[in-house]
Amino acid sequence: MNEFARLSALAKRLRETYKPGTRIVLNHMGSDPRPIPDGSRGTVVGVDDIGSIMVVWDNGCGLSVAYGEDICRKLL
Repeated sequence: MNEFARLSALAKRLRETYKPGTRIVLNHMGSDPRPIPDGSRGTVVGVDDIGSIMVVWDNGCGLSVAYGEDICRKLL
């Protein structure tokens, strides 16, 4: 499987799991120089073509979650 196919399959799975409107909490953001604080909550607005989860955070930031590097979970 080439890289494009792998990322497309990942994005498809993530879109099924993290639908727009899904509430999440950030456990940890990896190597971003200005990370979102651990424990922050936000609302998913979509998933891009490489599998980044696009979030509007409750603190007003709009930084995406990089799947595989950052760790988040859905809120119930």
